[in-house]
Amino acid sequence: MHHVSLEFRHIAHAYGDSQALGDVSFVAPAGEITCLLGASGCGKSTLLNLAAGLLKVQRGAVCLGGEVLADPVRHPAPEHRPVGLVFQDGALFPHMTIAQNVGFGLPRDRQSEVTGWLEQVGLAGLGARYPHELSGGQQQRAALARAMAPGPKVLLMDEPFASVDIVLRRKLRRDCRMLLRAAGTTTLLVTHDPAEALDIADRIAVMEHGRIVQFGTPAELHDAPASAAVGAIFSGAQIVTAEVSAHGFATAFGVWPLATAKEAVTAVPSARAGVDLLVHADRLDLVADSTGLTIADVHPMGEMTRVLLEGAGGAQITVETTAKVSPQGRYRVMPQPGSLRTFARD
Repeated sequence: MHHVSLEFRHIAHAYGDSQALGDVSFVAPAGEITCLLGASGCGKSTLLNLAAGLLKVQRGAVCLGGEVLADPVRHPAPEHRPVGLVFQDGALFPHMTIAQNVGFGLPRDRQSEVTGWLEQVGLAGLGARYPHELSGGQQQRAALARAMAPGPKVLLMDEPFASVDIVLRRKLRRDCRMLLRAAGTTTLLVTHDPAEALDIADRIAVMEHGRIVQFGTPAELHDAPASAAVGAIFSGAQIVTAEVSAHGFATAFGVWPLATAKEAVTAVPSARAGVDLLVHADRLDLVADSTGLTIADVHPMGEMTRVLLEGAGGAQITVETTAKVSPQGRYRVMPQPGSLRTFARD
């Protein structure tokens, strides 16, 4: 099967007066797994449904291998598109066996392939069972086999692991990644879980409010986030707002020296300028100080203790430390040298 790229060109979409997507353009490369990542309502499922044909393109075009698949004039039905679909609940036919479900999209002369697909997704010997006799994870494996068996050019997956037990979810998505990579299937997967995107994707499109704010490999997004918000998503760091001057970074938790920034802060503005600081909880030190911050919570977690402190205006910051902490004590919070990432505030 010749797999092709999936491209969105200047896509805009609205539901009534509500703008869901605004001028979205990107390419999901052939043979790779691309994730659309974002919070509920950011537009990621709308993009998937436009590619699937479940929604009509209002503006822009969806292309396969450089050829227009759908635009405001062309709208082939979902069953006439070379795409496979896997949804959150698997949507297996309850009155059919697993083997019949997997063979549903195959012509009669290809039904012999069903056994091989069941083996590939780890369901060997379960073909005679019905969906209600399988676990959630097994049902999703069957749904994946059914979608891939006809050999679609593109596989579209909408939150495919969300309903699976969290303990099994990682194994299922890693098995899924190996299967998709071996088949060379161009895949577009929607998720709201950054860990899932990092675990399965070759490329990630981070979406906010109907737009893509950054598109890149997991390593690029982790190492070179385009904004503090993207950096916080992938690194687990927290965002601290600050004003920067020659005196340092003025925050709700005190003034931090410029030397605590990862990149040298050379051009300090004459007037105070707003920045967002990205800082990891385990790169902050606590210094006992009677004029320091009050502690809101102390949570021992084995080797580390997680401490929540309150600063000016009710702002809160989390510190993870191996030091002994007194819940009644007051502390100054100080970032370790070179631990802050700085981003100009929009």
